[in-house]
Amino acid sequence: MSEEYTASAQPDVSIIVPLYNEAESLPELVAWIDRVVASQHWDAELLLIDDGSSDASWSIIRTLTPAHLRVRGFRFQRNYGKSAALTVGFRQVRGKVVFTMDADLQDSPDELPELYQMITVQGYDLVSGWKKKRHDPVLSKNIPSKFFNATARAVTHVKLHDFNCGLKAYRLAVVKSVELYGDMHRYIPALAYNAGFRHIGEKVVTHYERKYGTTKFGYSRFVNGALDLLTLSFISRFGKRPMHLFGILGSLTFLAGGIIVIILIVNKILAIAHHLPYRQIVLQPLFYIALVMVLLGAQLFLAGFIGELIVRATPKTNRYDVAETIDRSAHV
Repeated sequence: MSEEYTASAQPDVSIIVPLYNEAESLPELVAWIDRVVASQHWDAELLLIDDGSSDASWSIIRTLTPAHLRVRGFRFQRNYGKSAALTVGFRQVRGKVVFTMDADLQDSPDELPELYQMITVQGYDLVSGWKKKRHDPVLSKNIPSKFFNATARAVTHVKLHDFNCGLKAYRLAVVKSVELYGDMHRYIPALAYNAGFRHIGEKVVTHYERKYGTTKFGYSRFVNGALDLLTLSFISRFGKRPMHLFGILGSLTFLAGGIIVIILIVNKILAIAHHLPYRQIVLQPLFYIALVMVLLGAQLFLAGFIGELIVRATPKTNRYDVAETIDRSAHV
């Protein structure tokens, strides 16, 4: 099913809601957002990105008819993850101010007007929500979250208390400049910072207890988050110039191995010249260490060279199979 709506003027706001198996919360969430939009007299569009749900989420989306919202739905052929859903949302949005929020009713749409003011009046490029008081399990979420955020601040140099809060506001230019992949949705502020958007703020937001269902993120998010942070650190520094890392490491390693071989050869020559006992170079363990270093250095240098070719030849392509779309005007 595809219901097309031809947009006229640019909407005031776009609201992106990625979701996975949230059929119970969707009607209540959309009605809540609709009330907020009506109170602000915004021209608004709501993008619901169904990340391959196995419940009735898509059926619910197809029946939604809010009075003050332009509803646009996208259903993935399978589950790709939150970053994929946000990527599609970022490509499709048209609003001057873009909001993202979760579909589980733990984020409050009542926060949107103040976030809007922070973007349009105070001039922020991006404003991230801060769930200062969380209604989540202490051991499995709260404590790991504090450790994660402290580490992310140290690595990215973006001073936010809560990187992973789903409730955020952006200028349109920010979401059009950010390239998401893997599980990088956790680090959107850092990606925006690296893209040159330095006016980043945060706002304490209300965090509600989950009303329906269960969390969709397991313990694997801790490992994935740490690996993605390392990836982000590498890409932010060397993503456009991999030779600067691999070339330097390779050159130093190759040089160190070569120096060791030269030292072994000089020692043998001196021993022969002074009629001293000596061991064959190929019988010394240090020779094989040097040989490995030379080979490793050459491989690192080659990796940097290939990386440079890939960076310059590969277009940015994040492709996800969207099975169905909906684009429906507000019912007023």
